Amino acid sequence: MKAMLLRRQAPIESSPLELVDLPMPEPGPGEALVRVRCCAICRTDLHVIEGDLPPKKMPVVPGHQAVGRIEKLGPPAPDRQTDEVLPGVGDRVGVAWLQHTCGHCEFCLSGKENLCPQTRFTGYHADGGYAQYLVVPLGFCYPIPEAEGGFSDVQAAPLLCAGIIGYRALKRTNLPPGGKLALYGFGSSAHVVIQLALSRGCRVFVVSRGKRHRALARQLGAHWVGEHDAAMPEKVDAAIIFAPAGELVPSALEKLKPGGTLVSAGIYMSSIPAMDYERHLFFERDIRTVTCNTREDGRRLLAEAAAVPIRPHTTLHPLAEANRALQDLKNDRINGTGVLVIEE
Repeated sequence: MKAMLLRRQAPIESSPLELVDLPMPEPGPGEALVRVRCCAICRTDLHVIEGDLPPKKMPVVPGHQAVGRIEKLGPPAPDRQTDEVLPGVGDRVGVAWLQHTCGHCEFCLSGKENLCPQTRFTGYHADGGYAQYLVVPLGFCYPIPEAEGGFSDVQAAPLLCAGIIGYRALKRTNLPPGGKLALYGFGSSAHVVIQLALSRGCRVFVVSRGKRHRALARQLGAHWVGEHDAAMPEKVDAAIIFAPAGELVPSALEKLKPGGTLVSAGIYMSSIPAMDYERHLFFERDIRTVTCNTREDGRRLLAEAAAVPIRPHTTLHPLAEANRALQDLKNDRINGTGVLVIEE
């Protein structure tokens, strides 16, 4: 099968992903072989490729927003103890970042499986979706629902990380219905979150350094858009930082109302500068983070996205151009989400 393989971590400018032929993977007990139709790209892929995250599997096939159909199932897992109805051969499914949890620790048993100490991730601990096929535990496949008019594979792919993480970040803001939300950075996740927030009657304020990103935010219905938050016309109930820039934290906190919540939604962020307690944190302002997602987050997001319906903006690339697509992502040349299309 064709795949884009990372042999060693390196700057994306050096085009470290190689188009190679790999043996067809075989599903083990409790696993599914998925024929991949497309895979959205993500800044987390950049963190894996460039070494912001320490290597876990090398070489590795990146990618964790894959959509395809189950082609083959492995034998049943011997320890499976669930009545959950799982997808079968021929079903269209999505494969996301979360790829494995232990299932029996205190976090898994309390609805916080994203905090399981034995988590494993697609495209990081195991080969991912920059390939014609991948293998994934069947319980970590997400059935892709039909929206009004139908979700295409390309429309569904960005929901599997950008959408799910954005959904969890929005949930952790505790934003009231009709509340005011600020978004810092307007890439893949933010352009999904704005659609969710607006569908809930909220007003959204967007801060982005990218001219095209600001234009997309206005097109999608943002109440206010600016390059810097100094001109933001009013304080907000909650804010989400999607940009991996720790220097944004103090400024974003200053834009919160008393009792407001700031959520950092990235898997990686640069150092946060020193803050003044009274100026930035007093009046019960909260700082929260997002660590991956639970499968329940994924199921709920996909259901809500189908009902709204959410329509991600996408830029398509063939699989062989993954390096160029990620270079464009790093340099903010993609509006919405880049998606790799895998040919047969």
